[in-house]
Amino acid sequence: MRILMVGDVIGKPGRKAISVLLPELRKKHDIDLIVANGENAAGGIGLTPDTAQELFQAGVDVITSGNHIWYHKEIVPYIDSEPRILRPLNMPPGVPGHGYTITNKAMIVSLLARVFVGNFDCPFRAMDHLLEEVNPRPPVILVDFHGEATAEKIALGWYLDGRVSAVLGTHTHVGTIDARVLPRGTAFVSDVGMVGPMNSVIGDDIDSVIERFLTLMPHRLSVGKGNPIFNSVLVDVDEDNGRASSISRLDLELTER
Repeated sequence: MRILMVGDVIGKPGRKAISVLLPELRKKHDIDLIVANGENAAGGIGLTPDTAQELFQAGVDVITSGNHIWYHKEIVPYIDSEPRILRPLNMPPGVPGHGYTITNKAMIVSLLARVFVGNFDCPFRAMDHLLEEVNPRPPVILVDFHGEATAEKIALGWYLDGRVSAVLGTHTHVGTIDARVLPRGTAFVSDVGMVGPMNSVIGDDIDSVIERFLTLMPHRLSVGKGNPIFNSVLVDVDEDNGRASSISRLDLELTER
């Protein structure tokens, strides 16, 4: 099985890159499953039903998320009825939505880190409970670990090595060069990156971000403009045993068409 994990999709530029590039990439690389982090797809923060459908229509199979998933209130009733959109697994009981889904012969899990992010349930123990409770489950298991601290992401990769097929980090919008397959067969990367404007500050307008740093005055940041970059990783997994055989970065730039 070949899986494409797409980094955080940032606003309209990110959605445009997804719609233009994904159909070609699926054919060119013979991709079986496409997962994208969509928690910043609507105006640079949060997700709406309309922006989610735009990603699905472009070819995304599952949308993962993170700490911004509840930013737009209309997603709250929608997420219960759409199993292809995941909120983080390690949220308190009673929260709407689903923390994992099984589709295309794979289990996809959305997980949220705690260091520098917020006070959430333990992601390590949440995965332990999930792996104990879901039975039977497919051998192929992909975890989107949405977090800030590199150390926390690396630690979870080692913790789950041999128990899941991939632990792929998101949230920082900066792709890392540490993609590798761990000794027991789990593909890992600290951060996939983003799909959003290249000339920006992690997707946001440069001048707006600089003004915030200079003045410390809070204000809404706008999404940057210009050609988007497309950060992703390709993971090859044995469908029978769930072990990853390779992981490689797939980074592109969408020029004006």
